[in-house]
Amino acid sequence: MTSTLVSAEQDYEYNSPDQHKLTPKELKEIAHVKKNRTAGDWVALALLIVGALIMMFPFIVLLLNAFKTPADYNASGPLAWPKELSFAGLSTFWQRVNFPEKVWNSIWTSGLVAVLAVVLSMFNAFALGIGRVKGRKWITLLIMLANMLPQEAMLYPLYTMFKGMGLYNNPWAIVIIFTVIQSAFGTYLLSSVFGTFPKSILEAATIDGASRWRIFKDVVFPISKPTLSVLLVFFFIWTWNEYMIPLAFLVDNSSQTVPIAISSLTGDRLMDVTTTASASLISIVPTLIFFLIFQRTLSRGITAGAVK
Repeated sequence: MTSTLVSAEQDYEYNSPDQHKLTPKELKEIAHVKKNRTAGDWVALALLIVGALIMMFPFIVLLLNAFKTPADYNASGPLAWPKELSFAGLSTFWQRVNFPEKVWNSIWTSGLVAVLAVVLSMFNAFALGIGRVKGRKWITLLIMLANMLPQEAMLYPLYTMFKGMGLYNNPWAIVIIFTVIQSAFGTYLLSSVFGTFPKSILEAATIDGASRWRIFKDVVFPISKPTLSVLLVFFFIWTWNEYMIPLAFLVDNSSQTVPIAISSLTGDRLMDVTTTASASLISIVPTLIFFLIFQRTLSRGITAGAVK
């Protein structure tokens, strides 16, 4: 069965004779159409530029103040260019909170949660979307209702449970909590995707003697890789930015994550703006690097379902 399958790219290369090549006249017409933008196109472009500037404004302010001295900030305000580049804020934050340790804690927690949540979501969705278990609609609804609960409502029950288990002030408590939270969304998304999976492929695999595990491993998993890669990136970034539950569960300074380290710079009545801006700026770098590494995978995963 698999030997007769031909990919879209192979099929295009095989059935692409010279008559599909555009003539110079057609190329000229296409270039002419691209140049003749309407007034609506220019208005849309202008609105997009304005929207992009509005979205970039907080980052620009952050960038301006991260390299100022406190005296420069107090004298010129937050929107002025720095008179001279100062790395004092970065140095202060780096030494005060032991930033490399906090980065490693965040990477370890976010990476482990992302992998475990994707795996758990995949197995749950296979049972609900393809396994067709009884009451799957009610199970999916219950998962989504649980996912809609605010974290404030879960703090005390989670505290009581993990305190009794001896996992309070333990990074594994954060891993377990957010693996379940993130997998709830992943289960809902993947079960919807698996529910539309072609039955003919599954029936053909069953006739060939494939077990449930082999169908999952050799048929469903390879096709779902783009979607799984998107979930992996989202779960990592979402867990990296979590603040409330890690703040309540991680008491020791050695186990805290980057967002908690940034919040430690702010007191009740005093805040070092330049150091906080430097801390916020440097905390973005790891997630930005992670996003750039998986950018191509993310774009492929988002657009995978648009091509049939």
